[in-house]
Amino acid sequence: MHLQNEANPALNTVTAYGSDYIEINEVRYRHAVHFAPEGEIHQLDVQDVSDFTAELLRELAGLRKASSDPMAFLEGNTALVRAADAPEVVLIGTGLEQRFLPHRLTQPLLAAGTGIEAMSTQAAARTYNILMAEGRRVVAALLPCKENA
Repeated sequence: MHLQNEANPALNTVTAYGSDYIEINEVRYRHAVHFAPEGEIHQLDVQDVSDFTAELLRELAGLRKASSDPMAFLEGNTALVRAADAPEVVLIGTGLEQRFLPHRLTQPLLAAGTGIEAMSTQAAARTYNILMAEGRRVVAALLPCKENA
């Protein structure tokens, strides 16, 4: 499906998607990718939603573990710190159908003030374009919509 006629060359825009590809700035990718409105399009080393890890989600969200008291974990204080340019929301495109991420993976991002939403890749692509056009700080991690996945 073609999403728009013209892409803003200054911003990464999802321009189309199909049964086995995601098109960003009119370049087709047949593998999972992650990207923000500005910067490079990166290959995402996942094949399925179950491949997402807490560490990968922290990276996508621009979070790092707080460097505080080394004994803080004893009190349950393992807070994450947001980078100044961290996204407000991370969108996960789960392929043809919506599949949710486990709460144990999303809770640390939510606790740090970063929204995270899992939805079909088509919905995530549309949502990303809307948020990006509004000037929001958003990161998308999209899996292709493979019919047999």
